[in-house]
Amino acid sequence: MDYKKTLLLLIDVQNDFCPGGALAVEDGDGVVPPLNALADVIAAKGGRVAATQDWHPAGHVSFASSYSGPKIGDTVDTALVKGQALWPDHCVQGTSGAAFHKDLNLNPVSMIIRKGFRGELDSYSAFFENDRKTATGLEGWIKSLGIETVIMGGLATDYCVFFSAMDCKRAGFKTVIASDAVRGVGFPSGSIEVAVSEMKSSGIEFFTSNELLV
Repeated sequence: MDYKKTLLLLIDVQNDFCPGGALAVEDGDGVVPPLNALADVIAAKGGRVAATQDWHPAGHVSFASSYSGPKIGDTVDTALVKGQALWPDHCVQGTSGAAFHKDLNLNPVSMIIRKGFRGELDSYSAFFENDRKTATGLEGWIKSLGIETVIMGGLATDYCVFFSAMDCKRAGFKTVIASDAVRGVGFPSGSIEVAVSEMKSSGIEFFTSNELLV
């Protein structure tokens, strides 16, 4: 691996997605040790590390509490997106839930992409908001660095990791999932398996952190 042309992307490793959080993923904090190991080596060998952070305002369009009728788990059509899933309030700007997990090593991180900060628009992908038009700026930054390979891990496999990986692949980068450094929501039932299958069918590669560090 040419580490100098490699980026490690840490997806939404935030308190609200970890055990005890508002939208906790089972064993979500289990992604932290392998991501830290990858970040240390990749940064030491001249690669880059970036992180994404859900950063929602209060009353966000993805919060079920923003509506009088629909409930958590329902979908609604908004002015900008059809089929917006509704979640518990989570990753509200400036709250402890929006903070990165305390054990995640941010020292190697040179870029943090905050997404979903527009009240009327959610964002699963690190590259685009959910209208699939509004870019986060990540793609341009990566290309400006001459990055060819993007390794990613974090939360959650079937949402933000999935959409980020698919967009990354479409942008022309070699895209790799650190398989022991992701955890999924599993809603609706089977969503993790569907996401993994679709990623693999699209040419996205899966390796454990140990395999990537050989």
